[in-house]
Amino acid sequence: MEMISRYKKRVEQDDTIGMRDLGFMYRNGENGLLQNRAKALELYRRAAELGDAGAYCFIGYTYKNGDGVDVDEKKAVHYFELAAMGGNAQARRNLGVKECRAGNYDRALKHLMIATRDGDSESLKGIRAMYMSGHATKDDYAKVLRSYQEYLGEIKSDQRDEAAAFKNDYEYYESAI
Repeated sequence: MEMISRYKKRVEQDDTIGMRDLGFMYRNGENGLLQNRAKALELYRRAAELGDAGAYCFIGYTYKNGDGVDVDEKKAVHYFELAAMGGNAQARRNLGVKECRAGNYDRALKHLMIATRDGDSESLKGIRAMYMSGHATKDDYAKVLRSYQEYLGEIKSDQRDEAAAFKNDYEYYESAI
């Protein structure tokens, strides 16, 4: 419960990531908390009001899945749009998938390209599927591959490489035991 008290202190200090994390714990009933989806939604809303795009995405999922509320596709899309405008790639992907399912391939492609440019590998897979089915051009796919490679280059760092190497060494060691 010490961990929960630390999260509650973070919430008191308007830490939006702490709010989202604590909300997620309430949503799932984790770490000694009873499942309380209303409390989770309250925390997501508070984080969103403070400008957290990820919290808007969580609210979108809440309405999309009827997670303690009635399923409301319009509200879900509204919150995904707010999250996407705030730079949340996952919400942008959700909008792209929705447009693709509706047959709006140009709009879907735009959403998925933005999400891919922001590092969302699932959106890259979506564009590949659109290309394979004839709903995106070879040029579209090549362009998004280049933008994804640029993203990967931007986030590359020696520290990440060292951490990945350590993880691989550790996993090898563990599997050898």
